[in-house]
Amino acid sequence: MTVESNISSERPLVLVTGATGYIGGRLVPRLIAAGYSVRCLVRCARKIDARPWSTDTSVQVLECDLEHEDRLASAMQGCTAAYYLIHSMMAVGSDYRARDKKLAAAFARAAAAAGVGRIVYLGGLGEIGDGLSEHLASRREVEDSLASTSVPVTVLRAAMIIGSGSASFEILRYLVERLPVMVTPRWVKTLCQPIAVRDVLHYLVACLESPATTGRTLDIGGPDVLTYRELMDIMSDALGLRRRLVIPVPVLTPRLSSLWIHLVTPISHRIARPLAEGLRNRVVCRNDDACRLMPHECVSVERAIKLALGKSTSGSAETAWSDAGPMPGDPDWSGGKIFKDSRSTHVAACTDDIFAIVSRIGGDNGYFAADGLWHLRGMMDRLVGGPGLRRGRRSPNKLAYGEAVDFWRVTGHEEGKRLELRAEMRLPGVATLTFEVAPAPNGGILTQTARFKPRGLAGIAYWHAVAPLHGIVFQGMLHGIRRAAEARAAVKQSSAIQQQPADERRRAL
Repeated sequence: MTVESNISSERPLVLVTGATGYIGGRLVPRLIAAGYSVRCLVRCARKIDARPWSTDTSVQVLECDLEHEDRLASAMQGCTAAYYLIHSMMAVGSDYRARDKKLAAAFARAAAAAGVGRIVYLGGLGEIGDGLSEHLASRREVEDSLASTSVPVTVLRAAMIIGSGSASFEILRYLVERLPVMVTPRWVKTLCQPIAVRDVLHYLVACLESPATTGRTLDIGGPDVLTYRELMDIMSDALGLRRRLVIPVPVLTPRLSSLWIHLVTPISHRIARPLAEGLRNRVVCRNDDACRLMPHECVSVERAIKLALGKSTSGSAETAWSDAGPMPGDPDWSGGKIFKDSRSTHVAACTDDIFAIVSRIGGDNGYFAADGLWHLRGMMDRLVGGPGLRRGRRSPNKLAYGEAVDFWRVTGHEEGKRLELRAEMRLPGVATLTFEVAPAPNGGILTQTARFKPRGLAGIAYWHAVAPLHGIVFQGMLHGIRRAAEARAAVKQSSAIQQQPADERRRAL
């Protein structure tokens, strides 16, 4: 693969992996602002389209699988540095550590073949030795693999990252919001040194400007060292809640803790498990080398939490933990039995207004009808290990390809025309929900189609079991969207009339 770049050669070129993820999605615009051109290496280029920076002339997006070492080396040609922001948060199976090591080693060899100046890696803070959790031990192994060639590596090790949409922050917030009394493992007494996401991003950019950081492993953290119990108290204060009663007990294992986190918070037990395991390790910076080499005043935990809550409340989080991960392939509707429920209605509103309402589906906005049934379905999904409704959505008004919406994933998005959601709930089959908007006289036509491709007899039985509810759920949703779109159109029309001169307003009325 030969890479032809159309970005400016006057700016240093850096490569960023994980640009669709939580940190990578925020790092790219900051690198641009710092004067760099950025080549984003992603599995699915369409997930970048909705980012405000995706059309910047300093950005190039390439699709490439990290397992293809030759293509990876070609993609790195001309890059002065390469950010490795890939790791398995979902510790599924026994081979995820081996896979992470293999990918990191291939990345290092490709960087060496391409003549990359250095690799930058964001790892996990933790004590040195044999007592590390499996997840943190895997991070150390990735560091070693990245350093296995002649390319120097800058490793930044961080503990809990506090920011709107981060997995650790969401766990903390939901536990405090939902549980006035908490029975916890003994790890609530463990010391940690959290850091705000804005400070992590500062160090990731600043290290490129500091030659002394090349080949160094640097611990980064905020100004506060405190226990997880104290962290919960600060979160309670920020939320305006009474401080929670926390009862530490010695019998809660990481597995039980992760299952409890799964039930109470939006975070899957597969992500919660490695996080819960890591909480037993003391995660405090061993020195101030990072601050000395890259002078910067980090914000306090209290300030970081307030900033994150403000972003979450306003729906202006840049990225979220649920953004990362591979996109499912399009369902193969050509073979086997496909169940279909399609409904249409005329809406007395323009297509833009209709699509604007469709784009509000899920999260705190709800599903326009039968919200009680949707919440019941979400609770059932959480109980069997699915995401449920608690993932919510990043923004209350806008959707983009690849984003999570409760237990759905946006797998199709054409602004003003079409929205497709694929179910990620636990199902005996593959389900999608599609909304299509088309112009019509005096308004538009909204078509809503649910498709289900069953797996075996269980899938067929599931469809027939829930089919009687479709008249309540899907028909109610369709009419709820119609009413909301027509109300939106009426408000806009009324506002337009009020802005007209008095004589024109009388004629309009």
